[in-house]
Amino acid sequence: MLLYAQPFTRIVRLTIDDVITEGNQVLLRLGEPPSPVPGPVAELLLEWVARRANMNTATNRESRWLFPGRRTGQPIHPETLSATVRHLGVPNVAARMAALRQLVLEMPAPVIADALDYHYTTTTRLAAQTGGVWTRYASGPRPRSPKGWKPDRSRDS
Repeated sequence: MLLYAQPFTRIVRLTIDDVITEGNQVLLRLGEPPSPVPGPVAELLLEWVARRANMNTATNRESRWLFPGRRTGQPIHPETLSATVRHLGVPNVAARMAALRQLVLEMPAPVIADALDYHYTTTTRLAAQTGGVWTRYASGPRPRSPKGWKPDRSRDS
């Protein structure tokens, strides 16, 4: 939630297949492309995958959910996960929005939108509110002028 500004409703829908290991790098599939997970968090994430809770009950032995619930085939309920995080002293909504604002300050809003599966208008609005420097970011490759092309400067005078 804090690292990638994800709501609990999205976090609980993650599966162990969304945790990707490529060589020494751990990625988390939230959008496209998958997002790299920093070292200390990657270690915690891999440890969690290996020792997920609620796996000893007969109903969850084959569960692919990253956060399996107590009901057969279901992930943990978002409110249950939210209450656990709140109990740890983390203000859920405020912390998630602060994380998202920090991300749009560090990277262009369209990149954040793709990587974390947010809508472009959400990340662009937050970037404008935070005074981000990426407001003139070109989100894709631009066509180049043909070789030898010169602009007609006669119209400029």
